Amino acid sequence: MAKGGQTPPEPVSPGSDEVRAAWARKDAGDVAGARRDARRILAQAPSAEDRERAEDLLRATASPRALYAFALLGAVILAILLGLALTRYS
Repeated sequence: MAKGGQTPPEPVSPGSDEVRAAWARKDAGDVAGARRDARRILAQAPSAEDRERAEDLLRATASPRALYAFALLGAVILAILLGLALTRYS
């Protein structure tokens, strides 16, 4: 336990420096860059541990499928309302 004024050491995450850099990039807010790094790591035939961490990163940053369904629903509703407005006022 750290005493007053001391910071505990950061736990070392498993994986190579590239994998840790990709996760740090994700934590900093650059999700697209982190996904690009993870795909590049997977393309290089990494070790089993690096492969698992890169796949975890891709899963953690993937857009949920429900998001696309709601976007499609919103577009359909907007198109219907626009069509109704055009038929009403033309």
